[in-house]
Amino acid sequence: MLTRRLVALYVGLWLYGTSMAVMIRAGLGLDPWDVFHQGVAAHVPLSFGVVTALTGIAVLLAWIPLRQRPGLGTISNVVVIAIAVDVGLWLIPAVDGLWLRVLAMGGAVVVNAAATVLYIGAGMGPGPRDGLMTGLVARTGWPIWSVRTGIEVTVLATGWFLGGSVGVGTLVYAFGIGPLVQLMIPLVDGKLPGFTPLHVGSGQPDVDTRPTSGEITQTAQK
Repeated sequence: MLTRRLVALYVGLWLYGTSMAVMIRAGLGLDPWDVFHQGVAAHVPLSFGVVTALTGIAVLLAWIPLRQRPGLGTISNVVVIAIAVDVGLWLIPAVDGLWLRVLAMGGAVVVNAAATVLYIGAGMGPGPRDGLMTGLVARTGWPIWSVRTGIEVTVLATGWFLGGSVGVGTLVYAFGIGPLVQLMIPLVDGKLPGFTPLHVGSGQPDVDTRPTSGEITQTAQK
């Protein structure tokens, strides 16, 4: 069981980073956090992956006053996604032609959803950004939708101001990732050890439990 969960975790994280690289190459807009990463990367002599990792570390520091506890998946999220996106950008050429760019963008969103189900479904700790969201919800009592919206609007606006790519891909990701994850959950639930749905009241995947289908959907972005 543990071996399969670890495989799911690392395959999911690698696919997540690769899908990010494809979105960048498509050039039609990124998800809010990646708009921020790209905007920052445009102003510092660091790769996109390194900026992603440093942002993850900074977000983890914000966990301290929120009393959040990282798991193996949390640390792996910071490292593996950063490496995968840089390798992807090195291997994947720029996409020419509008239709090819649209196909690349759509495929990246689908792969990203599959990766999300795998790495969150492994139940080995939320990503830094997910933990920030759930930690703020726990400490403030605010609705999860308002906390998440506030965080993502902030990073999106900051990234756009810094020169990050906002476009149709941003909208497709924002409105498509949740439904896609929901559709993919039945393909995994109950079919592999470690993915049997459990009811987790705390909403924290790192507390020796596995998330329910609804919780995976709520944390459908990194």
